[in-house]
Amino acid sequence: MEILETIGFDLGHGETAVAKAIVESIEPPQMLEINNKKNQVTALGWHPKLGYLVGEQALIQAGVTQLTISFKQKPNNDPKYRETISTFVATYYRLLKESKQLEGGKSSYFYIGCPSGWSVSDRSEYQNLLQEAGIPQINVVPESRAAFMQAKEAGKLEYDKLVASVLIVDIGSSTTDFTLVNSLEEIPIDFGSNTLGASLIDKAIFSRTLANHEQKALLEKVFKEYPHHQARCELACRKAKEDYFSNEQLYSDPESFARGFESINEQIYFIPQVNKLMIEEILNQPLPELGFHSWIQTFSDSLNEAKEKLKKLGIVPKLVLMTGGASRMKFTHLLCQKMFPEPETLLRPDPEPERCIALGLARVGRWDLRAAAFKEEVNKLFTSNKIKSLIERHIPELIESLTKPLTDGLIVNAVKPGLKDWQKNKIRTLADLETSLIGRAEQWLKSDLAVRIINNQCVSWFSNKIQPNLAAQTDPICRKFQIPRSSLRFQDSIDPNFVNPELRVGDAILAETVGFIVNVVIGGGTVASIITLILTGHLTWPIALVYGASVMAAGMELNRKSVQEVIKTNVDVPSWVRSSFLSDKKIEDMCEQIKPELEKVIQEQLKADREAFDKLIVKVEQELQKSLSNKVQSCIILIQ
Repeated sequence: MEILETIGFDLGHGETAVAKAIVESIEPPQMLEINNKKNQVTALGWHPKLGYLVGEQALIQAGVTQLTISFKQKPNNDPKYRETISTFVATYYRLLKESKQLEGGKSSYFYIGCPSGWSVSDRSEYQNLLQEAGIPQINVVPESRAAFMQAKEAGKLEYDKLVASVLIVDIGSSTTDFTLVNSLEEIPIDFGSNTLGASLIDKAIFSRTLANHEQKALLEKVFKEYPHHQARCELACRKAKEDYFSNEQLYSDPESFARGFESINEQIYFIPQVNKLMIEEILNQPLPELGFHSWIQTFSDSLNEAKEKLKKLGIVPKLVLMTGGASRMKFTHLLCQKMFPEPETLLRPDPEPERCIALGLARVGRWDLRAAAFKEEVNKLFTSNKIKSLIERHIPELIESLTKPLTDGLIVNAVKPGLKDWQKNKIRTLADLETSLIGRAEQWLKSDLAVRIINNQCVSWFSNKIQPNLAAQTDPICRKFQIPRSSLRFQDSIDPNFVNPELRVGDAILAETVGFIVNVVIGGGTVASIITLILTGHLTWPIALVYGASVMAAGMELNRKSVQEVIKTNVDVPSWVRSSFLSDKKIEDMCEQIKPELEKVIQEQLKADREAFDKLIVKVEQELQKSLSNKVQSCIILIQ
């Protein structure tokens, strides 16, 4: 069955949220609701008549006999933990299906988040545990990846930030994770045992409130016998904390308090309250869970450790992206800004941290599926032989474009200088001239100038013949996945001097083509053909007419071939005669006369070496595929 939607399931230690993205759409994901709320306290309750309840309903429903909160942790073998997680997820899944908010079954692909510090084996075990809840398709991914994707697709990250270094600080209820995203690659910054979560502040408020309660002993007895009452009281402490950090200015007055409330019965109430002075004391008190360091000191130390680790890698992040519900605490912003000051690093707290991960997970799921489909489309192009056929079809035009500049270059740089040297008696015999011409031709064909000429023709050929036809194949793929057509185009030319640095298709293709042309022209008899044209048609026979008698006197049979050979090797024409045989004008005329013949020879020679051209076609195809693959990797982040 086709996957129609991706479900971002943010099962947090403190809160849970779910979002849905339609795979074949680029519309933003939508938050789903449980109990008519987009965010729920991570709570699981048992009611003798109603069964399992989640979120707020588990907290407020009368008659709940069991209540568990804040139960997310690394997977382990504790049966109670495993049952709680599995039941919570199964109940959520059932409620979402019953409310028709998702398709369910194999049409829905769930992406569930975990701390970035979890190992691959932790993720795998967690995924297996969650599948026990009856969800057929699940993938567990780091929450930092979701935060990055949400920032990217919500337009909070420009492309230069996407491909630069981004430090994600995820302050959750149970952990604080630091993740570096460098050139789109995620690198968790591991601090070992990470217990720095905002729930420690809740517990400190709870302990403080209980210690000062006038019915402390009675409450301790109640909490021991009825743990769900303690869970509710701890949530009251959390609400007091959240109220404070949402309105810090209001509670800076010593007489103003952010309060929570929980009624044990008609006579016993649990009312946690905090203000600025009390929160500062709590944040700075030693906590046993943190090795008797304070929350604020541990967070500051963690930031400093992250900075030092990045420094060793030679990285200064361009952006610090803050997420997690606890990132609403303003003092965390100030500490991050102090550790990573502007203008080198920009600070971006997520405006909706309680929804960020769920939305981001849904986006990650959709992106994974669409990115895989995008790669598959490009691979289909590779395996279709369309690129090979395209190159093969236009090879004759490459040969034609090379013929004239190669001919002109050989005449100017090899033929003329050689004839001039013979004219000036710098070369003794025509055999010596032949050797000289071969050497000059080969030397010129390997020169930077000749390579540049071939290079330019190849660039023009690629830009005018290959690129437009290649774009006709890649543009529909880009349109299908709604990314710019330029993403898979080699704009302007393939010469790496004229295109963006990441589009270095030119180096390999041009080097291969130039080397191939030089080898064919030199090794394929083209130079020898030039010598034959010059010696046979323009020099040896005129010399034979003058020196014929002496040649016959030497006892040689007078035929065209033997006369040419004898003259070539034996006759040293006097210098005063050479200018009459080969004046400057005659050299010019001779070069003009042999030009069409030489063009024909070069063209025929290039066309004749079919095996070499077949190898060239394969090589150019391979390099194009390699370059397109690189472009796919660099533009895939643009897919939504």
